[in-house]
Amino acid sequence: MLSRPRLALAAFMAAPAVIPLLSVTGSHAAGPASLAVSVKQANGMPVRDAVVMVYPKAGGASGPIRFGWKNDMAQSNIAFSPGTLIVPAGATVRFPNLDKVRHSIYSFSKAAKIDIQLYGRDETRTHTFAVPGNVALGCKIHDSMRGYIKVVDTPYAAKTDHNGQVKIAQLPGGTATVRVWHPAMRSRTGEQVETITLAVGQATSRAISVDLRPAK
Repeated sequence: MLSRPRLALAAFMAAPAVIPLLSVTGSHAAGPASLAVSVKQANGMPVRDAVVMVYPKAGGASGPIRFGWKNDMAQSNIAFSPGTLIVPAGATVRFPNLDKVRHSIYSFSKAAKIDIQLYGRDETRTHTFAVPGNVALGCKIHDSMRGYIKVVDTPYAAKTDHNGQVKIAQLPGGTATVRVWHPAMRSRTGEQVETITLAVGQATSRAISVDLRPAK
């Protein structure tokens, strides 16, 4: 006959093992998604300054839209700088003149009608862009000056670098619409639209080919 200690040991060995469930909250939770986009022409040439906008079906971030750059479109070396600027709808853009000559600013775009008269070096003018859209800028004195402001209604927007690449982080997972805009794109709206699926906690890559008008 087994003693009581041996009976207890035998009962313990015969009992099914119980494995505790680990919590997936806190630092073990899956993080947000990210999207890396490469924009090229059909011939493989990268497209610089293409604006990539992501619209998650789940909605995503709320509150005022803010980007990590200034809402400034300067006039420097007889050119608009940067050549393309992304701003949220409702933003007021500063137009500092850094040249030794005077400039004006005009636009006949549907999203914004602008008529800023001549002003000189170290002077600044402003304009508020109320609605999303594409705004082409010019100077009445210098016909070669061209600038573009893309007014957006999503916090998930950025433009491609000289390699045609851009990465947008902190995205919610799930289905999302991706819009690519460039002023030379052969499209009625200047945009190309695609649908993608973003995996939570993972990086998604997408190559997008666009058709651009030849540079003048």
